[in-house]
Amino acid sequence: MIVIPMAGQSRRFREAGYVRPKYELPLQGESLFARCVRSFERYFDSESFLFIARREFEAERFIATECERLGIRDYRTVTLDRPTRGQAETVLLGLRQAQSDSNAALLIFNIDTIRPGYAFPPEALDADGYLDVVRADGEHWSFVRPAATFTRRVAETSEKRRISALCCTGLYCFARAADFTAACEAALYDADDADDPDKAGSYLARWGEAYIAPLYNDLIAAGKHIVYAEVQPAQVLFAGTPADYEALLRATRSPS
Repeated sequence: MIVIPMAGQSRRFREAGYVRPKYELPLQGESLFARCVRSFERYFDSESFLFIARREFEAERFIATECERLGIRDYRTVTLDRPTRGQAETVLLGLRQAQSDSNAALLIFNIDTIRPGYAFPPEALDADGYLDVVRADGEHWSFVRPAATFTRRVAETSEKRRISALCCTGLYCFARAADFTAACEAALYDADDADDPDKAGSYLARWGEAYIAPLYNDLIAAGKHIVYAEVQPAQVLFAGTPADYEALLRATRSPS
């Protein structure tokens, strides 16, 4: 199952003067939604898609129109009526509402990232999970630290804490949805029920919100085999901020 969480509040886009959700913004004659989802075009006939959106802006109608136009065979949309504590909780609530199969493989992808021609990497076929990464500068990423230079095995993940040059693109895979669900529920339970919400063990106190990448640390601690697949910078396009989106518009605009 390919899950696309798109229930964020797009605060930076609103502050920059954009009125509609960022996934509706135009790019190369289509919506940003279409360009992002086309990353998985080779799986339109074989995989189920789950979209998780806010209950506003007629999101369900927009998604249905786009999915029919793109030719996605099996898709479903669930809507949430309140903001969540982060992308991981958004996915968790969406899976619960959709009553998804806990044994199904789960691939999660950002709605503001484009991976043209994506194909599942062979090095991840026998893993319990994998993260898609690119080498980049800055601290504003999720990060992966390899177990060793000669292996694709992941030793640690982090959020906004640079533990290596390997930065997550926003594509996360779990061989079993149940592994994601258990790790996310543990993180949110810890945050909800801690006597001291600022103690070191509190997931939200440590990471700031319910991010997906740090959840892999629970799986790694449990002995799960987590790997990463590295892509080149040209293989991934970002539109997560107004500056990113406008740069992408300029780069993809046809010559006049």
